[in-house]
Amino acid sequence: MREDSRFESTGFGERLTRVETEKEGFNLFDESDEELLLRAPLADRMRPRSLDEFVGQEHILGEEKLLRIVLEKGELTSAIFWGPPGTGKTTLARIIARETGCRFVSFSAVTAGIREIKEVIRIAIDERKFNRRRTILFVDEIHRFNKAQQDVFLPYVEDGTIVLIGATTENPSFEVITALLSRSKVFTLNPLTSENVAVIVKRALDDKERGLGKYEATVEEEALAHIVIFSNGDARIALNGIEMAVLTTPPGADGKRVITLAIAEEAMQKRALRYDMDGEEHYNIISALHKSMRGSDPDASLYWLARMLEGGEDPLYIARRLVRFASEDIGNADPMALVLAVAAKEAVHFVGMPEANVALAQTVTYLACAPKSNAVYTAYEEAATDVKENEAQPVPMFLRNAPTPLMKELGYGKDYIYPHDKASGFVPISYLPDNLRGKSYYKPKGAGLEGEILRRIEGWRKERNKKDGESS
Repeated sequence: MREDSRFESTGFGERLTRVETEKEGFNLFDESDEELLLRAPLADRMRPRSLDEFVGQEHILGEEKLLRIVLEKGELTSAIFWGPPGTGKTTLARIIARETGCRFVSFSAVTAGIREIKEVIRIAIDERKFNRRRTILFVDEIHRFNKAQQDVFLPYVEDGTIVLIGATTENPSFEVITALLSRSKVFTLNPLTSENVAVIVKRALDDKERGLGKYEATVEEEALAHIVIFSNGDARIALNGIEMAVLTTPPGADGKRVITLAIAEEAMQKRALRYDMDGEEHYNIISALHKSMRGSDPDASLYWLARMLEGGEDPLYIARRLVRFASEDIGNADPMALVLAVAAKEAVHFVGMPEANVALAQTVTYLACAPKSNAVYTAYEEAATDVKENEAQPVPMFLRNAPTPLMKELGYGKDYIYPHDKASGFVPISYLPDNLRGKSYYKPKGAGLEGEILRRIEGWRKERNKKDGESS
């Protein structure tokens, strides 16, 4: 590391900033101080030093994706990285500084105030003036800054003195002032997939320079899966877990260390449950959850939900199944079921695990206790069958739209009666093709709101049938 990489003296202590200026790659710590580097947590030692080493976030960093294009063209812009912990927000900001040759200054909104911000900006102004080099100012937990603190950045972001990169785990729409948002590009970082985390852990095990390679550790498949599952997409948690497992496991007679499931459980402080996310158990338990809700048993439903979540199941998978259940097994008997199920999906995105488990539990108990009807499901199946098995007749002329004079001349929309012109809001005619006239797909069961829907629909069908009889 070059000598001008240093903790910058700004008059308020070393805790504030870390300046990175070398071109050959960097870590959080000065690599010339090997003892300090070795004492750093594995998650810090294994920080990727380039985009090629970075794992995950392909939706913004893959080929032809926006952030990669911006970096390749050197067109730096202020940005907000929004995503859960351990997804690479800080690391990505450091890589951007390296790739663009910018000076890098980092501090946390938890410990810094306006005085510190102004001092950093003063130095950035000098750096740009005398060294013709831009400063990337990385602000971790930017949502912790109040409006007045965020306002300080505005003129310097606008005139290019600093390139601001803020990191937040909260929705920036609510936590970052509008003026900063309008001058920044928001990039959403997703939780790392299980495959991403497994790659990161294996890389750390093999790396003899910065990782755990010198310990010659091997990890049993079940142990690796356990660490990956209970990291919940957070690479830092996974690396802390594997580091603890390796360091607390004595070498065998051959000098090698074997990380078993029991060791992984101890390191992660989580007991492995019998649950296979890709095998039969996965399908057995989701089936048990679905049938327990259909059977109106909230207690069993909660149990099977907990089995899945505590076993490491993807909460979004569960949320998707709840959305399907709300329409398939409840439908219009209680339309709020679908609203709540979709809200649970949003809660999983917004809050993340483990906190979102309560939103899923609330939804599961509501769905289990709601009135049940599969009338919407069977109605669609019947309609789809007719589509597949019957002649696809043209749309009746009176149902067609007529946006041009020629279409009006051809009779498009002719004889259409606008229901709102009637006091009852109803016109007793059939809107089906002639070959399907009189078909009834939707047959409400009478449970919950469908009781009222059934009353209405029977009245409408009676009037339509009477009208058809008169016409014939």
